[in-house]
Amino acid sequence: MRIRRRRYLRIVLFVSRLLLSLLWWELILGRFLSRGLAQRGATERRRRWAASFRDLAVEMGGVLIKLGQFLSSRADVMPPEITKELAALQDEVPPDPFPPIKRLIEKELGAPIDGLFSRFVEEPQSGASLGQTYYAWLPDGDPVIVKAQRPNIDELVATDLAAVRWAVGLIKWYPALRRRVNMDALLDEFSRVTHGELDYIAEGRNAEELRANFADNPAIFVPRPYWSHTSKRVLTLERADAIKITDYRALTAEGIDRGAVAERVFGTYIQQMLIDGFFHADPHPGNLFVEPRGPKPEDGSYSREFVITFVDFGMVGRIRPADKALLRDLAIHAFNREVPAALGDMQKLGFILPGTDTRPLEKALYILIDRYYGLSVREFASVDIDEMLAMAYELRDIIYEFPFQIPIDFVLLGRALGILEGLCAGLDPDFNGFVVAEPYVKQLMAIELAEESLTDRALKEVQGLATLLWHLPRELDQFLRDSTRGNLEVRVAPTREMDRLVGRLERAVGRLTEIIAFAGFLLAGVLLLVAGWRELGLFLLAWAFLTALYLVVRR
Repeated sequence: MRIRRRRYLRIVLFVSRLLLSLLWWELILGRFLSRGLAQRGATERRRRWAASFRDLAVEMGGVLIKLGQFLSSRADVMPPEITKELAALQDEVPPDPFPPIKRLIEKELGAPIDGLFSRFVEEPQSGASLGQTYYAWLPDGDPVIVKAQRPNIDELVATDLAAVRWAVGLIKWYPALRRRVNMDALLDEFSRVTHGELDYIAEGRNAEELRANFADNPAIFVPRPYWSHTSKRVLTLERADAIKITDYRALTAEGIDRGAVAERVFGTYIQQMLIDGFFHADPHPGNLFVEPRGPKPEDGSYSREFVITFVDFGMVGRIRPADKALLRDLAIHAFNREVPAALGDMQKLGFILPGTDTRPLEKALYILIDRYYGLSVREFASVDIDEMLAMAYELRDIIYEFPFQIPIDFVLLGRALGILEGLCAGLDPDFNGFVVAEPYVKQLMAIELAEESLTDRALKEVQGLATLLWHLPRELDQFLRDSTRGNLEVRVAPTREMDRLVGRLERAVGRLTEIIAFAGFLLAGVLLLVAGWRELGLFLLAWAFLTALYLVVRR
């Protein structure tokens, strides 16, 4: 109880200090003293806040590490300096001692550990925030890996989530966040993902499903669960000894082509996301391995066969059949650079709020596609930084102000793709996802054509043509009428910079009006006093004094 109370208080105190800092910089200093001073160094200040949270999470473990990883994936609601700082947060903490873990395993599986396994290595192979893993051998000699939850982790998770919920109860009233983020929904999503990772039976089923999806692909290995040695808090999986995917020196020494590894890993994720609709959502380096197969090339070439191994299936994403079809359409339209159609797919998927004017985003996407479409990682890295900054400055208002809302499974998808991009770039600087994706996109097109009959396709084309022909005369007539009458309008979409300039102009006009009012009251009061109208003169001078006081306080 004392440990839980101390954890709760530490989280509450950290959030309280953060809120006080936020209150000073964003509200008091920014609103009442100097907005320019408040904005100066805001990016670095937010980065320091994120770094402080990361240090706290590493020290305390538990839910805080998961929370940091979750927030690092929410680029739709968090500024880039925060997501970048939290992205380095690894789910690795010092392991717990073995005796309480042993008692938990024996209690969960209902037998002494010596009877359950012929051999059990007490030194953990890895320690994560919620559990840790061990090497062991079953009585028949099969090598396995045993994943056991940390003792009392349920209580720690409940404590941490209660503290986080208290913090959200305060933070969600901050106006800038309340306008852009549904904090309660975000917390519910995070709680669901965290509790899902505490159910090892569900994780075992996830492993079985992913294994079934790659059953016909000998180049992919997904370990099977041993249900006789699995419970909600203990998971036993088939073991595969392999090379960590980021151990580049070992891969090269084994004669394995790193570019081929990047292509295969990327290809498996395209299949999972666009064809299977079920994907491994946590492809960080500790969860992907490469197992050499066959003899090592004697000629020094990098042609050795290999197998990609997946582990850790607590975080997975699912895409509903209807959304999978839309996601397929989006991939095809994006690959073919059909921006309006791709935006329509995004609206149907729920990424963009109904009724939103998508023209500004359409313009931004055309600019990005024209410049960067098809570049490899190395080519993209060689783009001049000043050019990228100029384009980012040009498009920032459009992207920042656009009303995106991303469902949780697509957040997991985006997070997985983000981690995957870093992995593939590290394996091969010349990696080009467009080239790897091309055969899969063609396969998606073939699937779509196979699912849609020739009659349906012809009918769809006829319907589209008929709609165009039906509306064209009216639209053309209306355009000609407006042009001859001088009724055509050119609309300029306001940017944040324009809004700030207009706001400054409005404030300047208002301030000038107040100064004129002060001068008028003062002059009229003096004139009335000189003319002998003492009471009315004093009244107007009092108003002049109050106006002057108001001007001073507002400044």
